[in-house]
Amino acid sequence: MSKDFIRFENIVKDYDGQLILKSINLAVEENAFVTLLGPSGSGKTTLLRILGGFVEANEVAVYFKEMDISSVPPYKREINTVFQKYALFPHMNVYDNVAFGLNIKKMDKQTIDHKVREMLRLVGLSGFEERETTTLSGGQAQRVAIARALINEPKVLLLDEPLGALDLRLRKEMQIELKKIQKEVGITFIYVTHDQEEALTMSDEIVVLNNGEIQQVGSPTDIYNEPENRFVAEFIGDSNIVDAIMLEDFKVKIDNVEFVCVDFGFEDNENVDVVIRPEDFEIVDYEKGQLKGEVVDITFKGVHNEITVKTDLREYIIHTIKNVELHKQVGLTLNKEDIHVMHKFGGY
Repeated sequence: MSKDFIRFENIVKDYDGQLILKSINLAVEENAFVTLLGPSGSGKTTLLRILGGFVEANEVAVYFKEMDISSVPPYKREINTVFQKYALFPHMNVYDNVAFGLNIKKMDKQTIDHKVREMLRLVGLSGFEERETTTLSGGQAQRVAIARALINEPKVLLLDEPLGALDLRLRKEMQIELKKIQKEVGITFIYVTHDQEEALTMSDEIVVLNNGEIQQVGSPTDIYNEPENRFVAEFIGDSNIVDAIMLEDFKVKIDNVEFVCVDFGFEDNENVDVVIRPEDFEIVDYEKGQLKGEVVDITFKGVHNEITVKTDLREYIIHTIKNVELHKQVGLTLNKEDIHVMHKFGGY
């Protein structure tokens, strides 16, 4: 696999003088499921549309298989797009919607029929050929849109928040289905979402954007466990982010307590931010705790309890399956691997 299957170089885009993308550089591997993740206004959809050829950047160099496609019109790129609203043709049934691109290419009817039925099998809609698109559920309509895009055999499929209109249960089902489809067809998917759980569930690689800049690129595990800056730590999952002092390599002081950690390469006595995920705290007897405090709130979250423990200096959020009494004095412990130290203000 080439890491330069798709490459963005120094992409800049502004609307009415407001910078939307600020010198974006990014390489995408072939056959990967890559998610552009960020809040509204972060530039993720604009970047996707630049790749699709629907938006022209101020400064643009987009390479596809080492060829500059910056000036290539959308219909000549080996790239198809599935939009959030699906854009199905209401006057055509499911079969004709999926067959549309092949009919434009004037393929013979036997080949079209084989391809359409195979594609409908792939997306789980065998038997829906004659259904009118206006009678489909949101999930079914999305599958038709995906089938219509994939039947043209693109090298890349762009998906712009395609699950946004679906209810939670169906969205979770479609996350699994989309990943399965991507593996079966074996092409590159580039997916836009603001939903962190969605990105963590589906992606091989996540690109986190904020204010038109890339904050971090990495696997879901890396993004969650090793955030590079405060924005990523706060945006991906729940976090306790606290001021601390990096005493020396592998030793950090949190709330006047010294902890052994796995981080190094900081200045001695450098002021840092420390990220501690709620599930990484262990609640122990008061006298055994590295940190000590009082349980001031308990919320049942289904798979775990969310506990708020107030120490002398701050409140910590803890996720645990233990049953803990309100107002109880408890201790908190941490493994060294669960303390993540970051430079202050980096990328934020």
